[in-house]
Amino acid sequence: MISEKERGLFMPRLVFQGSLESHKILFLGYNENESQLLKQLALHYCEVWHTDKPLSSFADFDQVISFGYRHIISLQLLATAKQPIINLHISLLPWNRGAHPNFWSFYDGTPSGVTIHVIDSGIDTGPILFKRAVFFPPSDKTFADTYKTLIQEIEALFIANITAILSGTYKLTPQEPGGSFHRKSELPKEFTGWDVEIKTEIARLKSVLS
Repeated sequence: MISEKERGLFMPRLVFQGSLESHKILFLGYNENESQLLKQLALHYCEVWHTDKPLSSFADFDQVISFGYRHIISLQLLATAKQPIINLHISLLPWNRGAHPNFWSFYDGTPSGVTIHVIDSGIDTGPILFKRAVFFPPSDKTFADTYKTLIQEIEALFIANITAILSGTYKLTPQEPGGSFHRKSELPKEFTGWDVEIKTEIARLKSVLS
């Protein structure tokens, strides 16, 4: 259950009130101004709660969905959830687990895409519900441009499969072996920023770091 400290400081906020028999969803991470998915869940007769803070239990909720959540969910916390916790990750898993997947797909030359998966004891290692490759042809796009596209793609993938996600009628597929993983600290300190043109910045970084 939610602790007294959390009730005073970190208590999830009710965003959309559901009907009497509604499915009670806790949305972790992005709020209703940052993601359209909270409203989409409400349109499917869910009662939607939100927090971006750490919690000690998920027992008050029927289902938990994570998108842009920046806290590690421990095994102990996972065990309090009534259903598997669903996470949205803007990479084509198993490639680019962890931090800054959009940067590393370009820097490492690995596939880009989006994945909806179950959270397990690892970081972005859980079995996959749905995923979609996203192809970026050579252009003058910035990292910010491609990030926006990936957000749009993963939200579209979620909405297309929202009934299966809410009902639990999806098929889980284990991740393929291999792939890649990056920590937040691995982003090169020489990196100029997200609004720079990708091809030019990658070439510059590889020259500087070689």
